[in-house]
Amino acid sequence: MPYSSTGSKALQDQLYSRDLPTVAKALAFTGKTALLKGRSNYLCLERLEQQALAGGDLPVQTLSDVILLRSWSNQTRDGDISTCVSVAEDSQAWPLVTSTNDNCLGSDCPLYKECFVVKARKKAMDADVVIVNHHLFLADMVVKESGFGELIPQAEVMIFDEAHQLPDIASQYFGQSLSSRQLLDLAKDITIAYRTELKDTQQLQKCADRLAQSAQDFRLQLGEPGYRGNLRELLADSRIQRAFLLLDDTLELCYDVAKLSLGRSALLDAAFERATLYRSRLKRLKEINQPGYSYWYECTSRHFTLALTPLTVADKFKEVMEQKPGSWIFTSATLSVNDDLHHFTARLGIEQAESMLLPSPFDYTRQALLCVPRNLPQTNQPGAARQLAAMLRPIIEANNGRCFMLCTSHAMMRDLAEQFRATMTLPVLLQGETSKGQLLQQFVSAGNALLVATSSFWEGVDVRGDTLSLVIIDKLPFTSPDDPLLKARMEDCRLRGGDPFDEVQLPDAVITLKQGVGRLIRDADDRGVLVICDNRLVMRPYGATFLASLPPAPRTRDIARAVRFLAIPSAE
Repeated sequence: MPYSSTGSKALQDQLYSRDLPTVAKALAFTGKTALLKGRSNYLCLERLEQQALAGGDLPVQTLSDVILLRSWSNQTRDGDISTCVSVAEDSQAWPLVTSTNDNCLGSDCPLYKECFVVKARKKAMDADVVIVNHHLFLADMVVKESGFGELIPQAEVMIFDEAHQLPDIASQYFGQSLSSRQLLDLAKDITIAYRTELKDTQQLQKCADRLAQSAQDFRLQLGEPGYRGNLRELLADSRIQRAFLLLDDTLELCYDVAKLSLGRSALLDAAFERATLYRSRLKRLKEINQPGYSYWYECTSRHFTLALTPLTVADKFKEVMEQKPGSWIFTSATLSVNDDLHHFTARLGIEQAESMLLPSPFDYTRQALLCVPRNLPQTNQPGAARQLAAMLRPIIEANNGRCFMLCTSHAMMRDLAEQFRATMTLPVLLQGETSKGQLLQQFVSAGNALLVATSSFWEGVDVRGDTLSLVIIDKLPFTSPDDPLLKARMEDCRLRGGDPFDEVQLPDAVITLKQGVGRLIRDADDRGVLVICDNRLVMRPYGATFLASLPPAPRTRDIARAVRFLAIPSAE
């Protein structure tokens, strides 16, 4: 039995619903197929029931969504939350009514026989072809999904689409992390256990409240949101040390109190196991002198994550491959850098592999034009967004929108969107103002929109035809040199005698750029212009590496020529 894995749930759905039926028809394949996602993508009936019982503590909108989900639970056949249209995908209810590897009760769950995850796995076990995603594959290999055993059935053939994402995703699963969401979820479950099954144990409520408060206090100590920093440096701060110690103390309190009631509630027993696990993770994160790892943290407006990530996953991924004998096939339009696959194979520890580089099926010399405009503003200077928007407005308006403006930072994305909205009458859509799916739907429906976005839209987006004929990239997508994981990988490369720029920064940026460029030509009949607003592409020696890795489209520095190219009807 083969299974195929891809980089995101959206691509997974596309592969299962659109591409797989096409291949099956072409091959006259009549076998069974199945779609399998991670457990957090399925409605958890037990957690839904718990939230309904404890609904008095929920915000009005969240409680309203829980009520809608109770109704939907009687209608859905597979529990896949992506098919629920009555509740927004960013609703606060979803984390409360879905399970994770940490909080799932497994075979101890009273609704185990009705479990949508169990049903999906049984269907996968009976299938001839199973479609999964990289996160599920790695969770299954590394975490082993306790309570169910391996979710993914044994297979003879494993195919990884969008395989360029595997090294970074693997580093998440071979590392350790602890988030405020996990801690608050634990506190919530302890509270529910107290209010529904253990009303005689008031200490449960007290320890849950203290855990929630300590998690919130720790977040407040981290300062401004939207930042990823070095955890080693953070823990040198005495204020953070005190907050960290308080977090550890409250977790220990939850552990001690829950231990006194073991065996009386399956929910509390699971919470006790999680408290044990989180204490272990916190201890591991505190041991910041372990070599071979990057220690980092990041925070949003309300939450934080503490993590350690291995600098290389090559040895561990090689072990995973050895544990699952069979054919391993890795595919992606962006595996190579300058027609060389070494960067990818080295990161995953792949040796003695047969490789093949296939030419694109598209005629880029006819279908596309690459423009690097002259007189570009310096992006790090004040007013850069205003100047860049003024330079780009003529080509966007001449094309009647139908444009993706892909940015390398959220700040530039917001600044450009503000400038475009102030100076153009075309519809300007901004990532983050609604869900990714809704934005794409609005973009396609409008027919003349400009979508300003960042990383989420650099890959996994498929807009074909005249709806998208102009893709603009604000600058070469080098990862910020302040990123702690990048800094650690660079230092590791330097210690091994390598060149951090040539072996780490440049290949990563080339692969990311190729993904963004790939949004333009999606079909043999597509036609369009790619604009890259970065002089380094033509002025720096390493620009040649980028250009050698891009499709062979004609090039120009004259934006007026790009406008003329767009004016030519597609039939010509």
